[in-house]
Amino acid sequence: MKKFNFRKVLDGLTASSPGSVSSGSNSGGGAGSGSVHPGGTAGVLREEIQETLTSEYFQICKTVRHGFPYQPTALAFDPVQKILAIGTRTGAIRILGRPGVDCYCQHESGAAVLQLQFLINEGALVSASSDDTLHLWNLRQKRPAILHSLKFNRERITYCHLPFQSKWLYVGTERGNTHIVNIESFILSGYVIMWNKAIELSTKTHPGPVVHLSDSPRDEGKLLIGYENGTVVLWDLKSKRAELRVYYDEAIHSIDWHHEGKQFMCSHSDGSLTLWNLKSPSRPFQTTIPHGKSQREGRKSESCKPILKVEYKTCRNSEPFIIFSGGLSYDKACRRPSLTIMHGKAITVLEMDHPIVEFLTLCETPYPNEFQEPYAVVVLLEKDLIIVDLTQSNFPIFENPYPMDIHESPVTCTAYFADCPPDLILVLYSIGVKHKKQGYSSKEWPISGGAWNLGTQTYPEIIITGHADGSIKFWDASAITLQMLYKLKTSKVFEKQKVGEGKQTCEIVEEDPYAIQMINWCPESRIFCVSGVSAYVILYKFSRHEITAEIVSLEVRLQYDVEDIITPEPETSPPFPDLSSPLPSRSLSGSTNTVASEGITKDSIPCLNVKTRPVRMPPGYQAELVIQLVWVDGEPPQQITSLSVSSAYGIVAFGNCNGLAVVDFIQKTVLLSMGTVDLYRSSDLYQRQARSPRKNKQFIADNFCMRGLSNFYPDLTKRIRTSYQSLTELNDSPVPLELERCKSPTADHVNGHCTSPTSQSCSSGKRLSSADVTKVNRWGGRPPFRKAQSAACMEISLPVTAEENRENSYNRSRSSSISSIDKDSKEAITALYFMESFARKNDSTISPCLFVGTSLGMVLIISLNLPSTDEQRFTEPVMVLPSGTFLSLKGAVLAFSCMDRTGGLMQPPYEVWRDPNNIDDNEKSWRRKLVMNSPSLSQEMGDHQYTIICSEKQAKVFSLPSQTCLYVHNITETSFILQADVVVMCNSACLACFCANGHIMIMSLPSLRPVLDVNYLPLTDMRIARTFCFTNEGQALYLVSPTEIQRLTYSQEMCDNLQDMLGDLFTPIETPEAQNRGFLKGLFGGSGQTFDREELFGEASAGKASRSLAQHIPGPGSIEGMKGAAGGVMGELTRARIALDERGQRLGELEEKTAGMMTSAEAFSKHAHELMLKYKDKKWYQF
Repeated sequence: MKKFNFRKVLDGLTASSPGSVSSGSNSGGGAGSGSVHPGGTAGVLREEIQETLTSEYFQICKTVRHGFPYQPTALAFDPVQKILAIGTRTGAIRILGRPGVDCYCQHESGAAVLQLQFLINEGALVSASSDDTLHLWNLRQKRPAILHSLKFNRERITYCHLPFQSKWLYVGTERGNTHIVNIESFILSGYVIMWNKAIELSTKTHPGPVVHLSDSPRDEGKLLIGYENGTVVLWDLKSKRAELRVYYDEAIHSIDWHHEGKQFMCSHSDGSLTLWNLKSPSRPFQTTIPHGKSQREGRKSESCKPILKVEYKTCRNSEPFIIFSGGLSYDKACRRPSLTIMHGKAITVLEMDHPIVEFLTLCETPYPNEFQEPYAVVVLLEKDLIIVDLTQSNFPIFENPYPMDIHESPVTCTAYFADCPPDLILVLYSIGVKHKKQGYSSKEWPISGGAWNLGTQTYPEIIITGHADGSIKFWDASAITLQMLYKLKTSKVFEKQKVGEGKQTCEIVEEDPYAIQMINWCPESRIFCVSGVSAYVILYKFSRHEITAEIVSLEVRLQYDVEDIITPEPETSPPFPDLSSPLPSRSLSGSTNTVASEGITKDSIPCLNVKTRPVRMPPGYQAELVIQLVWVDGEPPQQITSLSVSSAYGIVAFGNCNGLAVVDFIQKTVLLSMGTVDLYRSSDLYQRQARSPRKNKQFIADNFCMRGLSNFYPDLTKRIRTSYQSLTELNDSPVPLELERCKSPTADHVNGHCTSPTSQSCSSGKRLSSADVTKVNRWGGRPPFRKAQSAACMEISLPVTAEENRENSYNRSRSSSISSIDKDSKEAITALYFMESFARKNDSTISPCLFVGTSLGMVLIISLNLPSTDEQRFTEPVMVLPSGTFLSLKGAVLAFSCMDRTGGLMQPPYEVWRDPNNIDDNEKSWRRKLVMNSPSLSQEMGDHQYTIICSEKQAKVFSLPSQTCLYVHNITETSFILQADVVVMCNSACLACFCANGHIMIMSLPSLRPVLDVNYLPLTDMRIARTFCFTNEGQALYLVSPTEIQRLTYSQEMCDNLQDMLGDLFTPIETPEAQNRGFLKGLFGGSGQTFDREELFGEASAGKASRSLAQHIPGPGSIEGMKGAAGGVMGELTRARIALDERGQRLGELEEKTAGMMTSAEAFSKHAHELMLKYKDKKWYQF
């Protein structure tokens, strides 16, 4: 525990140091990293703040991943454990069970998953990846680990098959050979089925890769091998010869057996299905083209698209199900992907929203030689997972309990709130459940395996996601689960754009005009505020009652009419402006009813039209006010870069690269609409001149520009285009170079291009035409991230692979000729914060304030003068004036926070929520109830406070009202901070930062002492930078892919308790017994029951396989080195506990069976004794 002494004297005394700066521009500059800086005034009042946070409290750990697996490739299901596995192109595996059971694991190689096979009811999974490696995963632990790996060196894997209750895995290869692997040892058997032995010797062509392997349900000693060219071989494993061969002139895609083992069905590339009988293999027993047009007799049916997979499932009391994907007619090119279900004479085509990757039929029995009794079909789409109920004639789908629709519209921003008011989740759920879709199956979700309990750390957590279509989703994220609570559509407040009427919007954004950029939410007051890409702000209030009302809208005019920052000439320009000569006034005002001009030059026109008629608003969040920025002299409004709302003050503030706007949402008036330069009043630190024909834009920006990361990666570079489109689009198309340069949300470019919110255009010396200039201006001013704004142009270089270059739209090859000194002068508003604080130096009392941070590292304090009573608040005007207080940091300002003199974190004041539409409220209850979290004005608490300010480069702690800089910590010199937040951890405050070089850093407050610095996640995708956010209790999240959210913790306590919070994938379940085949079936049904694979494939009879063919690699989870999910001794204890639990359960089952047998024996003994007594004294003739 470390103690820090803060000293301070009565304000007003002059500093003893000769170089002190005036109070109006005190920057607190100076000291080294983490050093105490006494500032221009010294202090005397001695006090002690005990900082309890140390490095032992922190550890970085991934917790859980939510959402749909990105780019899925494979699917598998365990019918006994009832768990589902999904493999992806990036080498990830997601294993799903009942809600709460959701596990993510990753192949280290990152190779795509080709196929997955469960060891049914064994707690293990086999994965085959595109690097020709087989992996065996242990699922008997909460975090699965690889036990063994087998790398094929000379052949490529194309298909795998593992028979039920077998330890021998069949592996087909591209060369047409079939190998056999022992699952227990993961060693290749010497038994090999060569392709030239399987086909007839007279065949002159290669049959192609193996596309199917399966053993006969009738006889396990017979293996069915399907080759791509249409050849099917039934191989006798004992005699090592082909028992029969089938030839068809169309390529085979899949095969499935009838459960009796006498027939099998094939799907082909011409859209046909062929049914073969083992008794007559010369020709198919039946050939159909389900979606082909019927032709005259003697003519072959019309070919259709390939049937990629077919499943043939039998039922005891009805016709069999034939389910297949593909096979549609070629003349229906625009038809969506479909799944066809044939049941008897009925054919049902289920059209899908996305292409089908894989499907599986869920059956009642795991035994392939019994009636399958299918009850559902799992369909894995490219961007969705659905399950179809086969037990109902209309084939409804099950309601998916997993959060698989996060990407329903691309996620554009996120917000994370931990330790919310406990009733909030229930309230949001009760409103959202009324709007759920109907028509789902009445049965329960069939994937119900695993076990999950709530865990010890349970507090309300809510995640909010903003989307490209203007929708906002509220998610319950408590106890590492995710469930959607409520969905809000912001587009409903605007008129639908007719064809040809969205021109002014299209000139700002190419598409998605309603896309959400920033979210600001006060959970206590339930005030919700969002800003969109079309330069608008919507404020919502929560109500339980439906209303019909008109939506109030305001139009704000923000214009930046000042010349670029220029290098001052010594003989003409003083280092600071003359305080006696005020800057020219600007005409910047907000208006509610501005008439659009009809001329060529657009002026005072908003991008979107708010509905003017009364709008019905259902219970939930209802629009209270819409604020829109308008065109100014033909210039489109710049997008909003910062947003903050205060329910206690009734004020919403937002800014962009032009200036700041402050709006009173209680009286629906614009309080302030001012350019950034005017906020400085007469104390501007930099030379600014009225706009005139452009002068030299060059100036030295070392204090405000950050160096790039090119020195980290000199060889491999990755040029990242941080455009809005790269975040919202999954599949991008090439864009012209000039348009692409200015398309960034803040003209945020990399490798020689601007990465600054302040930059409108970055030029490499090429003069653009007027049309090009219009494009540049159109795309300028967007924020690269939700909060993080770069202070100047810079160069970023990151490692990249050739595949990433092809697939990601934000990787563009560009010139690196633009340096950080070629930049526009606009100073963006990058951070806003409402707080009760000291607005001016030497203030004796705190008052409502608005802290404003800019992209040049300047901090301005705006004084808010509010009416004293509630009655006056609704009628009297609110005065908003710049206080003249300036603080400075290096780099764009990202975050603010305040602490009282005891070191406690001060929360902004808020208004307690009340329903604005509650008709039962009387006049007295309409009084606003405010919660002021500021300290009291007593001498013990309220004479001063500490303000924490973090920028892209450094963090500072100031003492107010003296404005003394107490601590400075230079966080990074070679990189920059993307996200920073002051959070609460173990009842203490700390500063959490995420850096562009991948480091996550935590600093104790107020000393800014580093307690954690971990290189966690290198910035390889701007999506991560845009969506990364911290919250209280050691939680954080980011969008790891376009469809998935990754949650992590930096709390040591949660890392220790994570094992108890995760679900169990494997639960001990007794394997169902096989049906009694009967005497005749056992006698004449084949010799499968006596087949011994161990004797046939073992080393004694088959010998050893060639060492050069495959290489065995022990996995980290193998018995030799398995450490378990918890690692070390904890892992050993966990495994021992699991083993004891399993052993105890088996012993319990044995004890129950023994007790049952004893009871039965006692009953038998009793009846025998009674029978003996009954006939004991009888003579023989009495019977």
